[in-house]
Amino acid sequence: MSFLLGGRVRHAQPERGHRTGIEPVLLAASVPAQAGERVLEGGSGAGAGLLCLARRVDGVRGVGVEIDPALVALAAGNAAANGFGELEFVAADVVTWRDGALFDHAMANPPWHDAAATVSLDADKARAKRAPEGLLGAWAAALARGVRHRGTVTFVVGVDHADDAMAGFRSAGVGSLALLPLWPRAGVAARLVLVRGVKGGRGPFRLLPGLVLHGAGSGFTAAAEAVLRDGAALEL
Repeated sequence: MSFLLGGRVRHAQPERGHRTGIEPVLLAASVPAQAGERVLEGGSGAGAGLLCLARRVDGVRGVGVEIDPALVALAAGNAAANGFGELEFVAADVVTWRDGALFDHAMANPPWHDAAATVSLDADKARAKRAPEGLLGAWAAALARGVRHRGTVTFVVGVDHADDAMAGFRSAGVGSLALLPLWPRAGVAARLVLVRGVKGGRGPFRLLPGLVLHGAGSGFTAAAEAVLRDGAALEL
């Protein structure tokens, strides 16, 4: 058993394969959900993203769509262990899955590593991280299809794939795009970015100042600690 948000969230995950990092925690912090709203997560894994969102926003309802049934079972157990009865996890491919009602927000930490990159010997880890050509666009279209007009769609991706993510958003009718870099340290190039758009949005693109994750030592900055440990929202 591991813990997220400074021990506020219990989170069991597989001993082998893809392990949860800080990406789903940062992703959840960036979703502007309100109590009673519905949030869709694509590729929800063992549930870290929705679990953190449910801890930050009382009364939020969520559905996680994950292709690996074993991870879906873990996520459902995690929701129960944390008392989040308003979270549901479904074993399905996010690209083809459909729900009868629209969501207020959607989020994903999609596979984005190049398919030509070094292959992991662990098949589950490789599937969680490696993206065939066109995957980001397909995920953007699928998530946007499930979101109401003026709802938001948010991805966390590698900086080299920000263009692909934003192109996918625009093709899916998601505009008013904002990009928030996640700087490893001050003065060090970002490796990850958060990309947010509004379905039907027509506002200009916004490049935000970003979040510096680490200070001079090995620890997180105070701003990063507020998000990763204290459950603060991350404004986009």
